[in-house]
Amino acid sequence: MVVRAAVLHLRDRRRRAADRRFGARLLGAAVVAAVAAVPFALLLVLVEGQWQPLRRLDAGAAQRLHHTAVSHPAWTGVLRFLSDWVWDPAVLRTAVALLTLWLLHRRAWRLAAWSAVTAVAGALIGLLVKTVVERARPSLEDPVAHAPGFSFPSGHAMTATTSFAVLLLVLLPLVPRAWRPLCWCVTVVSVLGVGFTRIALGVHWFSDVVGGWLLGLAVVTLTAWAFEAWRAEAGRARAEVSEGLEPELVDAHPEA
Repeated sequence: MVVRAAVLHLRDRRRRAADRRFGARLLGAAVVAAVAAVPFALLLVLVEGQWQPLRRLDAGAAQRLHHTAVSHPAWTGVLRFLSDWVWDPAVLRTAVALLTLWLLHRRAWRLAAWSAVTAVAGALIGLLVKTVVERARPSLEDPVAHAPGFSFPSGHAMTATTSFAVLLLVLLPLVPRAWRPLCWCVTVVSVLGVGFTRIALGVHWFSDVVGGWLLGLAVVTLTAWAFEAWRAEAGRARAEVSEGLEPELVDAHPEA
């Protein structure tokens, strides 16, 4: 009994120490995501420097898709519905907020913290970059849609990347293995679809969307790294991406 109590006490101390470092890592990962996303930084340099090949790509994609949107009102209506309702940032953030509340109810405290920090950090970093870059949105003749604010990076694309990643990585353990490939497909198609709708509706340049994807992916990667580091220090086995961030979520007390 004495040996067992000592082992439990040692494990409890180890977990508390890991918890403290986990919080610091989450905050640090969010900050690092703003400055260490190398592909995004490169794209930002090209956008700010008005690199001609990138400008031609942006303009060509905008003009071709805008012509299609103007010529096919029904198709444009579907894109507007998807962009403004199904994949709207407010809808996706609400879904992540409800998921976080459910995690708190399940007493999955650290996973709930990861979910909340990833979503909030993504939103704040995206807004900060928009404010710094101040890139104007496309100005097209006979526009089919309008959007306020600056253009780079796409807030829709970035929110879709972070939100669908959170939903996928949290809920995967609860999904039967046979259905997991479908979940991955839905996530990828949704993230790509969000970007396509924003370009096709003429409210973002192609590079805005790519920038949103890259920055969102950087945020998710770095906060997920912080969560995985906590698992390692708490003595838990490394979780494969295909298993979700916390496979123990299927248990009655996932973080006991």
